[in-house]
Amino acid sequence: MDRLTAMRSFVEVANCASFTQAAEHLDMSRLQVSRHVQEIEAWLKQRLLHRTTRKVSLTAAGEIALQRCEKILHETAELEVTALNQTDDLSGTIRIAAPIGLTQNMLLDVVEQFTERHPNIMVELFASDRFTQLVDERIDIALRYTDQPDENLIARKLMEIDSVVCASAAYIDKHGEPKTIEELRQHNCFRHLSVTKWDFVKDNQHYSVEVSGTIKANDVEVLTRAAQHGKGIVRLPCDLANPLIADGKLQKVLGGFVSPSSILWAVYLSRSYQLPVVRQFIDFAAEAWSSDIKSEDV
Repeated sequence: MDRLTAMRSFVEVANCASFTQAAEHLDMSRLQVSRHVQEIEAWLKQRLLHRTTRKVSLTAAGEIALQRCEKILHETAELEVTALNQTDDLSGTIRIAAPIGLTQNMLLDVVEQFTERHPNIMVELFASDRFTQLVDERIDIALRYTDQPDENLIARKLMEIDSVVCASAAYIDKHGEPKTIEELRQHNCFRHLSVTKWDFVKDNQHYSVEVSGTIKANDVEVLTRAAQHGKGIVRLPCDLANPLIADGKLQKVLGGFVSPSSILWAVYLSRSYQLPVVRQFIDFAAEAWSSDIKSEDV
């Protein structure tokens, strides 16, 4: 019995709570996965999974075995990563989910650099501003802005990105510049579909204001273009805003008020350690994004 392969099958079934989904993720037949789990149970002389026609769940022994198998697979993957760092011979497919704006503005550059270094790697990108389901959608890595990553996932902090409120010179000339956050209520504010309030900090005091406007979108690029057309005010992450402000396409407003930074995390399932490419890509992205992106005084 190939015990590592059997462990991978068991861990995948435990994480998916499904033999069928585990087989799809591992590119095996359902029968193969089932036999691997049976082999692990025979080896350990314990029943690890409760099986019904509708549900798969862990036994008490299975809970313990899952933790230990994941640790072994983790250490095995670490060894593979170390070896690959020596040879730089990396191959396979990696599925990455990330917000639309991040994918367009920053992630694509990192992916291109990574695949140039490792030409045998194929990256499948899923750009969406919703939180993708890693198991159901077979995602290896999800990049997420969040203050608190899901405790059921492994998370690595990549960077912090400031946000700024800005508008075009044409909009400010026509409608004036807001001097306080309350004045934002009188302006046409473009916002993301998932946001109803803009938060700010000044002199260690926290402020929040409900904003509204004629355009809402699930893509920050759409809001950015609308603001550049002189139609309203927008709050943008500084990776996108700083170059536009430096080029004079937008102007920062409410400079005395700071929007709380967004924290970007790479999150992944423990089973993803089976793929050395996952760890390699996260290390690569962390190095590329080693500096936080702050608001620039321009």
